[in-house]
Amino acid sequence: MSAPRTTPWPLVALFTAGYLAPYLLPTTVGRLDAGLPLTTTEAGATGSALLLSSATAGFLLAARGGRAGARTLARVGLTLAVLGYGTAALTGSVPAVVAGVLVGGLGSGTATAVAASGIAGRTDPHRVTTLGLLTVSALAGTLYLTIPHLGPGHGLPLAAIALTALAVLPLTGRLDTHAATPTSTTGHTPLPHRGTGLLLAAAMPCWSLAQNSLWGVSGRIGLTQAHLTEVTVGAVFAVALGAGLLGVLGAGALGPRMGRAVPIGVGTVLIAVCVVLSASASGPVSFAGGEIAWNACYPLVLSYVIGLAASLDPRGRWAVLVGSAGSLGTAAGPLAGSLLSSWAGYPAMGRILAVVLLVSAVPMTAAALRATAPARRTTRVADLPVVEIPLAELPHAETSLTGTSLAEISLTEVPLTEVSLAEVSLAEVALAEIPLVEIPALEPLLAETAPGLPVRALPGHSNSYASTSAR
Repeated sequence: MSAPRTTPWPLVALFTAGYLAPYLLPTTVGRLDAGLPLTTTEAGATGSALLLSSATAGFLLAARGGRAGARTLARVGLTLAVLGYGTAALTGSVPAVVAGVLVGGLGSGTATAVAASGIAGRTDPHRVTTLGLLTVSALAGTLYLTIPHLGPGHGLPLAAIALTALAVLPLTGRLDTHAATPTSTTGHTPLPHRGTGLLLAAAMPCWSLAQNSLWGVSGRIGLTQAHLTEVTVGAVFAVALGAGLLGVLGAGALGPRMGRAVPIGVGTVLIAVCVVLSASASGPVSFAGGEIAWNACYPLVLSYVIGLAASLDPRGRWAVLVGSAGSLGTAAGPLAGSLLSSWAGYPAMGRILAVVLLVSAVPMTAAALRATAPARRTTRVADLPVVEIPLAELPHAETSLTGTSLAEISLTEVPLTEVSLAEVSLAEVALAEIPLVEIPALEPLLAETAPGLPVRALPGHSNSYASTSAR
């Protein structure tokens, strides 16, 4: 009977605190635009700066920051998130808001990287990832329903992220002090599955950029093109994130039954269709339909992508690098969406982003296929380790069989020697030191003992085993 699986709730909570900022990106960017003297492009650039800071923290941690331990790094990241987002929420100065957003992004990226490393070290990383996405989707959906009723201002979504980090901070005491971090293990072992990991990491920025370009301007599409109020747009986002919960539950129920290539490839194609529908929406039905269908597919595919990256390296280095590469695309999303929408309009932007998604689906599916293909490894004989087996030196008696018949030899006359294996040291005796005993050929003896029995020598064999080389 297998042992029951325990749920690492501190890791799930840390994952939620780190991922909440990208999930609240539409309302954050929209309120920066409405509550501060910023243009639409400048507000999108501020959201991109937040996510770029988060990605930078992930790359730094993957490179050299994991020696401090999971608990310390998690506390540092959450503290930065509380201070950064809290400061940005309480001030109306644009430079102070931008500085606070950058500091908070560093905290979010650190928390996300530590959570990703810890999840990669679990026996079932896909299950833990599914729980994390389930939690952050539920929290973000609740906030989308609540924030519009709390009043205007840019500080409410930033304050929500800061309070979430503050609530998770006490749970870091339950993290393992020596839990896996990208560089916590002694020694610098090379990255496994380098080709597959690089293929996935190269495709992730385009995949994330295409979706977050639309996600960053979805609020403005609902307000200006679909002619909805902020309360209605918030309700649509909440329902869409609720559909995301169903997608995450579906990913958890499906598990590894279909592998990872089919959910990633087919799911990305469905996301591309939803992006075109949502960007072309001109009314509440088409807008809500596109957003809900899109958010149902996105976390399902994302859970398999994160699980794929975690399976490539149990130390979590590929999970952090792939996540940080995706954060680069996420960071460029709000700015790219603002520029594309102002240049070509929302429907044309949706079609361009759909093409980018379809192109990025090819290397991601190929990486999933390579990761699930059976490994074919060849091992040279010279690469096999040589184990020296010691033999205690046995006292031997010189016995001549010449002139003695086989019938006259009694087995009870052979001296027995007791050997204690506890006295043998594996490092002291080599195979070359094993004494060789020469045994005379038995053909003459057999000929004398049984003259009627035909005797012939085996071809290719010498009369003495002393000439046989040891292998």
